[in-house]
Amino acid sequence: MNEFFKAFINKIPPILRNRYLLTLVVFLIWILLFDNNNLIDRYHYMKNLRQLEKDKRYYQERIEEDRRKLNELKTSDENLEKFAREQYFMKKDNEDIYIIVDDDDEKYSETDNK
Repeated sequence: MNEFFKAFINKIPPILRNRYLLTLVVFLIWILLFDNNNLIDRYHYMKNLRQLEKDKRYYQERIEEDRRKLNELKTSDENLEKFAREQYFMKKDNEDIYIIVDDDDEKYSETDNK
C-alpha cells in the first residue's frame, strides 16, 4: 500500500505537489464557490444593485415630472382645464368629443352628441 501511494505521488508533476500552491487553489475554490460572500453571489448582487439604481433614477425622474405637472395644475386654471379635457375627457355642454383608439391598426371613433 505504501509503495502504491509513493508511486501515485511520483506521477503527480512537481508543481502540483507544492503545498503552497495546493493551499492557494483550495482557498480560491473556497472563495469562488463555498463562502457566504462568494463571487457568483456577489455578481448577482451587483447586477441587482445596478437594476435597483436604474429603477431609482427612473422613479426620481417620474416624481420630478409629476411635481412639475402638479405645480402647473395648481397655478393655472387653463392648464387645469386642459388636463381635465385630455385625461378625463371632460367637455363643455356645446362640444362633441371624438375618441380615436389605435389597437393593432383597428380604428374606431366614438361620438358624444348631447
